[in-house]
Amino acid sequence: MKDYIKVDEWRIIEEGFKPEYNTISESIFSLGNGRMGQRANFEEAYSGETLSGNYVAGVYYPDKTRVGWWKNGYPEYFAKVINAANWIGIDIKIGNEQLDLARCKVSAFRRELNMKEGFLRRNFRATTAGGIEVEVEATRFCSIVDDETGAIRYTITPVNYSGAITISPFIDGDVVNKDSNYDEKFWDEVTKESWADGGYVQLRTKKTGFEVATGQRFTVSQNNLPVDIAAKKVEKDKYVASAIILEVVAGQPITITKYAANISSQNYPADALKEVLETTLKTISEKGFEKMLAEQAEAWEKKWQHNDIIIEGDASAQQGIRFNIFQLNQTYTGEDDRLNIGPKGFTGEKYGGSTYWDTEAYCVPFYLATADQKVTRNLLLYRYKQLDKAIDNAKLLGFRNGAALYPMVTMDGTECHNEWEITFEEIHRNGAIAHAIYDYVRYTGDEKYLADYGLEVLIAIARFWSQRVNWSDDRQRYVMLGVTGPNEYENNVNNNWYTNTIACWCMQYAIDVAEKVEAMEPAKYEALMNRIGFDKENESAKFRDIIEKMYFPYDEKLGVFLQQDGYLDKEQILVNDLPATERPINQKWSWDRILRSCYIKQADVLQGIYFFEDKYDIETIRRNYDFYEPRTVHESSLSPCVHAVIAAKLGDEARAYEFYLRTSRLDLDDYNNDTEDGCHITSMAGTWMAVVQGFGGMRVKGGKLSFNPFLPAKWKSFSFHVGFRGTLLNIRMGKEGVQIKNLSGNELTVTIYGKDQIIKANNELLVEA
Repeated sequence: MKDYIKVDEWRIIEEGFKPEYNTISESIFSLGNGRMGQRANFEEAYSGETLSGNYVAGVYYPDKTRVGWWKNGYPEYFAKVINAANWIGIDIKIGNEQLDLARCKVSAFRRELNMKEGFLRRNFRATTAGGIEVEVEATRFCSIVDDETGAIRYTITPVNYSGAITISPFIDGDVVNKDSNYDEKFWDEVTKESWADGGYVQLRTKKTGFEVATGQRFTVSQNNLPVDIAAKKVEKDKYVASAIILEVVAGQPITITKYAANISSQNYPADALKEVLETTLKTISEKGFEKMLAEQAEAWEKKWQHNDIIIEGDASAQQGIRFNIFQLNQTYTGEDDRLNIGPKGFTGEKYGGSTYWDTEAYCVPFYLATADQKVTRNLLLYRYKQLDKAIDNAKLLGFRNGAALYPMVTMDGTECHNEWEITFEEIHRNGAIAHAIYDYVRYTGDEKYLADYGLEVLIAIARFWSQRVNWSDDRQRYVMLGVTGPNEYENNVNNNWYTNTIACWCMQYAIDVAEKVEAMEPAKYEALMNRIGFDKENESAKFRDIIEKMYFPYDEKLGVFLQQDGYLDKEQILVNDLPATERPINQKWSWDRILRSCYIKQADVLQGIYFFEDKYDIETIRRNYDFYEPRTVHESSLSPCVHAVIAAKLGDEARAYEFYLRTSRLDLDDYNNDTEDGCHITSMAGTWMAVVQGFGGMRVKGGKLSFNPFLPAKWKSFSFHVGFRGTLLNIRMGKEGVQIKNLSGNELTVTIYGKDQIIKANNELLVEA
């Protein structure tokens, strides 16, 4: 756990140059706007440890899967969002010395991410090996108004030097991913061009053929006066730059303002990219840096009006939740149903930037409550449009009759995960997709979605589960063999309780929705049944038989659901008895030792209890929580939030707060020693869950919002906004009770502490705790 980020409610601040933490900071201080993203790499050259990262949404490369022993059904490639052209680069040469903080004495350094207004600012004072001292201030942002663009203002002031300084803004497409097989590069040059005040490089990905034109325009001022640019054009393979030589006087600042854009063939014809790029650069450069920055602040203000969570009395907790919300809003906007949310977003290349079940299980609740309903609808449509490929994925594994297995990892619906025990066994992901449909309809009331799209997906998933089980003569029950549950520290187990539970739920939900759609939209129902060949009588009967006769491992003595068969055969040493020197175990132990241990990576049984809590009484939940939490190492970013929500339901304030703080500051404090790979974007939605569903006790029951909040002892109050079926509410929990403001023109009935309350339009009420 690191402790170098300063606590501030609206800013992420690093003071002092810490090269040993640089790759961590590059993740934490990342910027994005839903279309493009940028790690917090330096504009000037840096020869120290760094992970370069510039990403364009939806652009990926199918890297060949590397395995020693090929298996039938194994994915042919591992898709990855690839490092794109570096648009932030500004090379600085002072006399004959290149400015490079790894080779300078750095006497002052500050990096600040302003979350309220959406920009990154860096200041430093450095002395070169030749004794030249300079001061630099650099401000940049990825515009969420002009969402294919970014802008930089970079000011360098020589402190004790007069003479020549060469400034070379550049676009560099000769880039590589850290995890490339054999250091392979993924881009080929299509064309490039330099202009007096800028230039561009157009690149094409190998294999997939995506094209991206990345370009720049810039202005220069000296001592606050504009400079006529007389630049020397520099062109190399996939690279353009403009070298500007200025004679400077000590104490006089030089400022370069750089405007950049990434224009992708995802959104425009490839032969139109240059024209669109030039128009875009012209638009933003004429608008100017200050106006763009002001528009950025205004756009972020609107986001915060709906998304902000305010915590009084705990600055560390406040900073953590805002950081998580900020990164989520930088990553996904919901404007394009071809896009999804990678576990690292735009902050790193680990996990390939692909879609996982994280989206449905963790991100959907956040976007349902904090964004327009179309945002979540687009996340569901993303999966609906890939249903044919999910059916193809299942066929490769031997399933038939329209059974669908959604991929563990995907870009376009094709499975591209490269670990066999996950690819073939971690099939519970199907359940998360079905549950997201349930979540969406329950929250929005949009039952029309079921008839238009949802039912087709649900039947395909139910068909998969009905074929994945088998009958055990010994148990006289249906069983599910050879699976991996959410706890990935257990592979190839039999009868994972969570997987069996969600499989049965999926089949029952498919039956229920089929009946609903048949009654609601009989013509659409009949057309769908004919198209997919659904035998209602026989297939539904099969689903019901499995649901009735499914085996669920359970220990009578302990009164807990067993994570899987044989779990109690493991040596039951609790996490608190592990020496600190042996944690995290995924970095200290062999995989064999982990698999033989009782230790749990993330919520597994408890994931099922979180999803289906209404099926269990409070004592059942408590017994399972008290049994499994002490055995959980929380080495998945997806773990603490679920534990926080359940602890809050149990009234266990200490553990609820502990896990909230852990999930909210997971990256800021580098809890799991892995933030250098990128921030844990999808689990950040779990931080929101920990507050709103945990401390706020928010649920949807009977078509109404329900709240059962409590105030952590360390907080004076907390408040949040939720949108629900066209109504925007602000909920504030303080020592005096729960204050609810209806910020819309609709009357709404909500349930507080089990009692219905009518909140009139544009009105508020106070319910005493």
